[in-house]
Amino acid sequence: MKRRTVKRILTYVRPYRAAFAASCASALLYVLFTLLGPVFTGRAIDNILGPGQVDLRGVLYYLALLGISVLLAAASQWVMNVCTRKISSRASNDMRGEAFRVLNRTPLKYIDGHTHGDIISRMVNDADLVAEGLLQGLTQLLPGVATILGTLVVMAVLNPVIALVVVLVTPVSIAFAGFVARRTTGFFKAQSAAQGRLSGFVNEMVAGQSVVKAFGYEDRCFAQFDAISDELYDTGLKSVFYSSVTNPGTRFVNAIVYAAVGVIGAISAIGGSITVGQLSCFLTYANQYTKPFNEVTGVLTQLQTAVASAERLFAVIDEPTERPDAPDALAPTACGGRVTASHVDFAYVPAVPLIEDFNLDVMPGQRIAIVGPTGCGKTTLINLLMRFYEVDRGEIAVDGNSIAKLRRSALRGMYGMVLQETWLKCATVRENIAYGKPDATDEEVKAAAKAAYAHGFIKRLPQGYDTVIAPGGGNLSAGQKQLLCIARIMLCQPQMLILDEATSSIDTRTEMLVQQAFEKLMQGRTSFVVAHRLSTIQSADRILVMNAGHIIEQGTHAELLAKQGFYANLYNSQFAVE
Repeated sequence: MKRRTVKRILTYVRPYRAAFAASCASALLYVLFTLLGPVFTGRAIDNILGPGQVDLRGVLYYLALLGISVLLAAASQWVMNVCTRKISSRASNDMRGEAFRVLNRTPLKYIDGHTHGDIISRMVNDADLVAEGLLQGLTQLLPGVATILGTLVVMAVLNPVIALVVVLVTPVSIAFAGFVARRTTGFFKAQSAAQGRLSGFVNEMVAGQSVVKAFGYEDRCFAQFDAISDELYDTGLKSVFYSSVTNPGTRFVNAIVYAAVGVIGAISAIGGSITVGQLSCFLTYANQYTKPFNEVTGVLTQLQTAVASAERLFAVIDEPTERPDAPDALAPTACGGRVTASHVDFAYVPAVPLIEDFNLDVMPGQRIAIVGPTGCGKTTLINLLMRFYEVDRGEIAVDGNSIAKLRRSALRGMYGMVLQETWLKCATVRENIAYGKPDATDEEVKAAAKAAYAHGFIKRLPQGYDTVIAPGGGNLSAGQKQLLCIARIMLCQPQMLILDEATSSIDTRTEMLVQQAFEKLMQGRTSFVVAHRLSTIQSADRILVMNAGHIIEQGTHAELLAKQGFYANLYNSQFAVE
């Protein structure tokens, strides 16, 4: 196990010093009362001298003390378990919370570059494995160390020779456990990685189940699942097999310790240097001494899994977050609506430039349509305007202020955005519409829904505005989900608009009504409209024609048709008959 990772895990335990101190104290008390048990048992045995020579009062006295020590040990162990459960649960919760906060501050390129199922696996499964490993580690380590030290001290006081035998054999058990642990760490890391890949694949296939069935992809899906599942099985089997060797190995060594104590103790008892009761006490102590080694090695699998899972979780926590806003960053409360871009360069992959020397000047209130073939940079331009991605070179400004000098929250608050891909959370219809304005009244929510022509279908839902939307909007059609996203924008009344194929999933009749609503909403607001159906953007003040990251033409619909250039060919291709 990596020492640096273990130390970092322990930093999350540090805030719970009080619970840790209580756990340590109860562990010491538990060990103390457990160590007293063999003493009372040995004294009781020594009060049984032979037939007709039993000191019944002495036997009952020590048995009573034994019973009290057992009850106090059980109570101390219960307190220790409660404290360690609190520590492990809260520490893993803190790790999960920090990872989630970082996840919400990372650039979109991190989310785009990792499968969502793997991220979910790290946030949920790996955090739980860390909690379980912490719990097992604390419950076994605290009393284990105290038991080993306490037993050695008592045995050394009673008989130094027997204690020396135990000490000499112990390193063999420790060395064996360490040898196996070092060679199984890699298997546990591979197991966690395979589990993340499997979660990502299952998440992907479940989300696209209709497409899987439509294209008859089931058999290939099964084959891919089996391949990843087999990898998880192989790595899991190897890690568990090799780590499981540890416990039998240490038990074998510990059995030798127990046998050595028994032989030497019996010889000593025959020689009269110790009593039979003391021999019984020694044998019990030998068993108690070796028990922590067996327990720790028994949970070694969970400890190593916890460390491997913690590394995956720390990889999220260590991910660079968005460049923080400057202390003097501006947060304007009003927006005029002028947007300019000067010599902007951008590439997702440094070796493959996408947008080069991009220039744009949009006046307040203008309606800008962005058209072009797939992959020309339309959506990328939107991402740059919103600062979801940072430009590599050049500058984008709003009202003369570089967006790099604006607070992200202020910049994004200026825009209302409706994307082709809808997103609704698992909540009521009302809460989803009011997502950008949580304090909106019921009247405002209904007015926004009516403006988006969503009120009609909402009223037909089982609980109307109180209907809970299933995860991913599974109980709504694609068009209904998009209408709710449009209603969300209608409610916020943003200062600028971004519409990226905002009506692509809506039927023709409803689209005409929504377009009329957008016409009203866009009055006086700077608007960016991305559309593939060129008939929907003919009334734009300016149409930007993009290709390969450059604006190759711009003008009104009539002007671009008159040029008989790229846009004219693109427009006419909609009506071409083969």
